[in-house]
Amino acid sequence: MIGKLTGKIDSIQGDAVIVDVGGVGYVVHAANRTLQRLGASGTAVSLLIETQVREDAINLFGFVDQAERDWFRLLLTVQGVGAKVGLAILGVLGPDDLTTAIAAQDKTAITRAPGVGPKLAARIVAELKDKVGSLSLGTAALKAAAAGGEGKAAGGKSNALIEDAVSALVNLGYRRAEAFTAVAKAQHATDGTASLDHLIRAGLKELSQ
Repeated sequence: MIGKLTGKIDSIQGDAVIVDVGGVGYVVHAANRTLQRLGASGTAVSLLIETQVREDAINLFGFVDQAERDWFRLLLTVQGVGAKVGLAILGVLGPDDLTTAIAAQDKTAITRAPGVGPKLAARIVAELKDKVGSLSLGTAALKAAAAGGEGKAAGGKSNALIEDAVSALVNLGYRRAEAFTAVAKAQHATDGTASLDHLIRAGLKELSQ
């Protein structure tokens, strides 16, 4: 099994990069965001690799860091998400953005990925929302997830305030994921004692920065 490749970029073709390692070219599939970060032919590159072995092929998938690979592995645990869809999602949402979207249950953000419809996005959010905390990704989003958990422990009052504040910001035109993060930061800063009005105003201030 191949876990990492270090070499030079030979070329980028479609959804894959050919990595030249000592004269041997490895075809490594990657998300669009990853491919755009790699640079031109001849550039040194080091990618973490996820190897998939099938009866008819051995496929390599490359990632620039552990967070991206962890998310790829986690996405593949959802029924209906294969390697192609997993890379498509990571192509439009980086690890931090994906963490925030899952924590905020923002299905719309997930549907931005080619091949992901509303039903699949809903399944991804539902199945992964409780697993976000297991990944060392998205500091702001993890605080948001923790804030939501504290709200449940307190009988749902704090969580309900966060949801009401997020809804208010969404009605003002902000995307749910960014509104969720802004409100969660405000709630975290006040140790869960803020009023709905304060959360909305603090969220607006955070979004305006």
